[in-house]
Amino acid sequence: MAPPMTGVNTAKTSVVKPPFSIPSFTSASLCTGKTTLRMLSASSSSSLVKASLTHRQDSPHNLSLDALIKGDRREEVVGAINRSLSNCLSETNLHLTVPGIKSKTRGKVRDIYDYGDYLILVTTDRQSAFDRVLASIPFKGQVLNETSLWWFDRTQHITSNAVVSVPDKNVTIAKKCSVFPVEFVGKLHFWIVVRGFVTGSTDTSLWTVYKNGVRNYCGNVLPDGLVKNQKLSSNILTPTTKAATHDVPVTPDEIIERGLMSQADYEEASRKALSLFEYGQKVALEHGMILVDTKYEFGKGEDGSILLIDEVHTPDSSRYWIAQSYEDRFQNGLEPENVDKEFLRLWFKDNCNPYEDEVLPEAPEELVRELSWRYIFLYETITKSKFEVPLSEEPVHDRISRNVKTAVAALK
Repeated sequence: MAPPMTGVNTAKTSVVKPPFSIPSFTSASLCTGKTTLRMLSASSSSSLVKASLTHRQDSPHNLSLDALIKGDRREEVVGAINRSLSNCLSETNLHLTVPGIKSKTRGKVRDIYDYGDYLILVTTDRQSAFDRVLASIPFKGQVLNETSLWWFDRTQHITSNAVVSVPDKNVTIAKKCSVFPVEFVGKLHFWIVVRGFVTGSTDTSLWTVYKNGVRNYCGNVLPDGLVKNQKLSSNILTPTTKAATHDVPVTPDEIIERGLMSQADYEEASRKALSLFEYGQKVALEHGMILVDTKYEFGKGEDGSILLIDEVHTPDSSRYWIAQSYEDRFQNGLEPENVDKEFLRLWFKDNCNPYEDEVLPEAPEELVRELSWRYIFLYETITKSKFEVPLSEEPVHDRISRNVKTAVAALK
């Protein structure tokens, strides 16, 4: 079990115990061969979600788009966002300011610093999609870091994690792990992506590959007749590995055959990924949201244990929809009301070729502002705590350097 996490101002909350069951959120089988999904009609798909939402009349599922697009809280936060547009954390250079750091690895969003037995993970405000950095979003790094920590703290009953300490709103110090070369949907990475709906706009999204005729995706056999944004009959795993410039879906069999993971490790990581996703769906639904899909990354500790690393259920790694309006919009062929970065992805797809154009247009300031607000809105909706806007005008990099210096001195 990871040590207690400190430094994040969130309300102390016990493990969430949902007041109702959600029978539609079921797991796919964990065999390394094919998983076959049964057909779930469009009406059944939305009805299952509706049944979950209306099971209790006093449940907090009255979240609507109104809360997102207007209100005093929005005005308050947008004012802070406007003041911070020129103070985003786009780059860090802690290897130049913190003694003892051995090297820096620049990811799309995170800057990772090697500090011996530990990694210093700095979550920047860089916004990434289509394997590109699109913009810098005020407070994004803080939102991602604190959202992940909230979930890390509440999922320790499912899996241990690598968190050691939290010296700054944008920084997590973690145990150094051996990273599996796959991510569950630079360095060879592997994600386990867990999906509950047929949706998405990127080349590797489930809806994109499905509408192009693919019916066996990452070992999951998909029935004909599915429509965009429809709920799957069961959650599925779509592992992804990282090539030089893009994500590459892989099957469980390929993972084992290529030696990316042992069968035992893959099955354990898969079980944990499905359990994390089901728990995340339950918590999100209690707060009026649908957790649509997400990705997890796992590593191995020195003792051989599989640890959850990177980020958990953030608006960067996950897709969220507003639950209350999902059924009506789905039945009428409308896109779900989302609280994630999908609208920014769609803007770039409408205004350029984000995969091939060498130079991309600058993201409009109003979209940057809107995305910052949506990230904060999602954080406050899920955690039921108020996002703390930094009051000091101190440059973010200076603050981080000062806090990290103090934290690493305590590690010695």
